[in-house]
Amino acid sequence: MGNAEAVSLEEVRRVAELANLELTVEEEPRMQRDLNAILGHIAELNQLDTEGVPAMAQVGEMLAGDVQAEATGAALRADMVRPSVDRAAVMASAPETDGRFFKVPKVIER
Repeated sequence: MGNAEAVSLEEVRRVAELANLELTVEEEPRMQRDLNAILGHIAELNQLDTEGVPAMAQVGEMLAGDVQAEATGAALRADMVRPSVDRAAVMASAPETDGRFFKVPKVIER
Protein backbone atom coordinates (compact mmCIF):
# COMPACT_ATOMS: atom_id res chain seq x y z
CA MET A 1 0.00 0.00 0.00
CA GLY A 2 1.44 3.35 -1.00
CA ASN A 3 1.76 6.38 1.23
CA ALA A 4 -1.08 8.15 -0.63
CA GLU A 5 -3.46 5.48 0.69
CA ALA A 6 -2.17 5.46 4.28
CA VAL A 7 -4.39 6.63 7.12
CA SER A 8 -2.97 9.75 8.76
CA LEU A 9 -3.07 10.53 12.46
CA GLU A 10 -5.53 13.35 11.70
CA GLU A 11 -7.83 10.81 10.02
CA VAL A 12 -7.49 8.49 13.02
CA ARG A 13 -8.52 11.35 15.30
CA ARG A 14 -11.48 12.24 13.06
CA VAL A 15 -12.70 8.62 12.93
CA ALA A 16 -12.33 8.36 16.71
CA GLU A 17 -14.35 11.55 17.10
CA LEU A 18 -17.10 10.27 14.80
CA ALA A 19 -17.17 6.96 16.71
CA ASN A 20 -17.24 8.87 20.00
CA LEU A 21 -14.00 7.19 21.12
CA GLU A 22 -11.45 8.79 23.39
CA LEU A 23 -8.02 7.60 22.26
CA THR A 24 -4.94 8.39 24.31
CA VAL A 25 -1.83 9.77 22.65
CA GLU A 26 -0.28 6.31 23.00
CA GLU A 27 -3.28 4.60 21.35
CA GLU A 28 -3.43 6.83 18.26
CA PRO A 29 -0.31 5.42 16.49
CA ARG A 30 -1.41 1.86 17.28
CA MET A 31 -4.86 2.57 15.81
CA GLN A 32 -3.21 4.14 12.77
CA ARG A 33 -1.06 1.03 12.30
CA ASP A 34 -4.08 -1.28 12.73
CA LEU A 35 -6.23 0.67 10.27
CA ASN A 36 -3.43 0.71 7.71
CA ALA A 37 -2.97 -3.05 8.16
CA ILE A 38 -6.69 -3.62 7.59
CA LEU A 39 -6.63 -1.48 4.45
CA GLY A 40 -3.55 -3.38 3.29
CA HIS A 41 -5.38 -6.70 3.64
CA ILE A 42 -8.36 -5.30 1.75
CA ALA A 43 -6.03 -4.13 -1.03
CA GLU A 44 -4.64 -7.68 -1.24
CA LEU A 45 -8.15 -9.13 -1.45
CA ASN A 46 -9.05 -6.67 -4.20
CA GLN A 47 -6.20 -8.08 -6.30
CA LEU A 48 -7.69 -11.58 -6.28
CA ASP A 49 -9.26 -12.84 -9.50
CA THR A 50 -12.89 -13.64 -8.63
CA GLU A 51 -14.02 -14.15 -12.21
CA GLY A 52 -16.23 -17.23 -12.34
CA VAL A 53 -16.67 -17.43 -8.58
CA PRO A 54 -20.40 -17.64 -7.86
CA ALA A 55 -21.97 -15.22 -5.42
CA MET A 56 -22.60 -16.59 -1.96
CA ALA A 57 -26.04 -18.04 -1.32
CA GLN A 58 -28.54 -16.03 0.66
CA VAL A 59 -30.21 -17.58 3.72
CA GLY A 60 -33.64 -17.38 2.10
CA GLU A 61 -32.39 -19.32 -0.91
CA MET A 62 -30.84 -21.93 1.36
CA LEU A 63 -34.13 -22.46 3.22
CA ALA A 64 -36.44 -22.26 0.20
CA GLY A 65 -38.19 -25.57 -0.33
CA ASP A 66 -36.46 -27.24 2.59
CA VAL A 67 -39.07 -29.59 4.05
CA GLN A 68 -37.12 -30.07 7.29
CA ALA A 69 -36.80 -26.28 7.76
CA GLU A 70 -40.54 -25.89 7.33
CA ALA A 71 -41.23 -28.72 9.79
CA THR A 72 -38.97 -27.23 12.48
CA GLY A 73 -40.17 -23.66 11.94
CA ALA A 74 -36.80 -22.52 10.60
CA ALA A 75 -38.32 -21.50 7.28
CA LEU A 76 -38.71 -17.78 6.67
CA ARG A 77 -42.21 -16.37 6.39
CA ALA A 78 -43.34 -14.58 3.26
CA ASP A 79 -42.68 -10.85 3.34
CA MET A 80 -46.16 -9.33 3.17
CA VAL A 81 -47.47 -5.82 3.80
CA ARG A 82 -49.71 -5.79 6.85
CA PRO A 83 -51.29 -3.04 8.92
CA SER A 84 -49.11 -1.65 11.68
CA VAL A 85 -49.96 -0.93 15.30
CA ASP A 86 -52.13 2.15 15.80
CA ARG A 87 -49.88 5.12 16.64
CA ALA A 88 -52.40 6.71 19.02
CA ALA A 89 -52.67 3.48 21.04
CA VAL A 90 -48.88 3.18 21.31
CA MET A 91 -48.39 6.84 22.23
CA ALA A 92 -51.14 6.59 24.86
CA SER A 93 -49.09 4.02 26.78
CA ALA A 94 -45.75 5.85 26.42
CA PRO A 95 -44.34 7.50 29.57
CA GLU A 96 -43.56 10.70 27.66
CA THR A 97 -44.44 11.71 24.10
CA ASP A 98 -45.12 14.72 21.94
CA GLY A 99 -47.99 12.85 20.26
CA ARG A 100 -45.90 11.70 17.34
CA PHE A 101 -42.58 10.58 18.82
CA PHE A 102 -41.35 9.07 22.09
CA LYS A 103 -39.41 11.45 24.31
CA VAL A 104 -36.36 9.90 25.95
CA PRO A 105 -33.62 11.32 28.14
CA LYS A 106 -30.35 12.30 26.53
CA VAL A 107 -27.82 9.53 27.08
CA ILE A 108 -24.78 10.71 25.11
CA GLU A 109 -22.94 13.78 26.32
CA ARG A 110 -20.49 15.55 24.01
